[in-house]
Amino acid sequence: MTDRLQHAPKDHPPQPRAKVGVLIANLGTPDDTGYWSMRRYLSEFLSDKRVVDYPSWKWQPLLQLIILSKRPFSSGKAYDSIWNNEADESPLLTITKAQTAKLSALLAARYGEDVVVDFCMRYGNPSTESRIMAMKEQGCEKIIFFPLYPQYAAPTTATANDAAFRALMKMNWQPAIRTVPAYFDNPAYIESLAASVREAYAGEIAPQKLVVSYHGVPERYRDEGDPYYCQCLKTTRLLREALGWAEDALDTTFQSQFGPEKWVGPATVEHVTELAAQGVGRVAVIAPAFSADCIETLEEINEEIGDAFKEAGGKEFSYIPCLNDRDDHMQVLAGIVENEAKGWL
Repeated sequence: MTDRLQHAPKDHPPQPRAKVGVLIANLGTPDDTGYWSMRRYLSEFLSDKRVVDYPSWKWQPLLQLIILSKRPFSSGKAYDSIWNNEADESPLLTITKAQTAKLSALLAARYGEDVVVDFCMRYGNPSTESRIMAMKEQGCEKIIFFPLYPQYAAPTTATANDAAFRALMKMNWQPAIRTVPAYFDNPAYIESLAASVREAYAGEIAPQKLVVSYHGVPERYRDEGDPYYCQCLKTTRLLREALGWAEDALDTTFQSQFGPEKWVGPATVEHVTELAAQGVGRVAVIAPAFSADCIETLEEINEEIGDAFKEAGGKEFSYIPCLNDRDDHMQVLAGIVENEAKGWL
């Protein structure tokens, strides 16, 4: 909808009615599983200084000449195993679209056409810049930018915000932007996690151990002040308290290590194999650092780590899905948006 600005001359071009935008941001996805698509995606991802902060003169030759000559094949194979063939897209993209639609419906029911909800990806498509530009064209003079990472980390939350700020640098008329902080200890988020665990444990034979797995970071990041590690530990503690479980009922681990540095631990794959060796036959894994299922959960946890557990003697391995577009999760996200939009909505 466009309106002529009040008191503007008759020849003034029509302008969209002022709205508030809500832009949710996720990590990203390749366009397909072929070599060149995977190479473009991995190059963008692994060239991000927030993700790999080695000097470019040292890192880029290794990345472009060695890593990206091989890794697109193995990554493409991993994506093939989880690809949404019906929609011809990654599960992360499918789920993010569903989250956007449900969040849009919730906010529209409360605020009508005054709110525009969209999504972007830090790497791949749709890009952060393209969606911020599109929101501005729709009349969004104020934007809530919402990286969907419950725990703050420089390689996730910070780089998503960086992309939003870089987009603003190219705009003459910038919208006002508020970035959503980490929500690792949000009571409604914790209760939604607890509800998903209770549902998974509702069967006749419950798992003996819950492994709470987070994406890993090098220890150096933690030592330099990144709060991610501590926020992960607090999320686990709050989840345990919400469930009313004893301390030894669940363990915190970290996955997806990359490169030669020492990473925070224990490593998820090593921990589940140790549990199997100790005689723990039934294990469940949950991944609270991800708001939507993706390659790290569907392929790495559910396939690779699950296989490692069984090969070590484990009997039953179950993966508890991310909160995705669960109704209670979407209510959590809507509540966070409303809190951050105070004075705007």
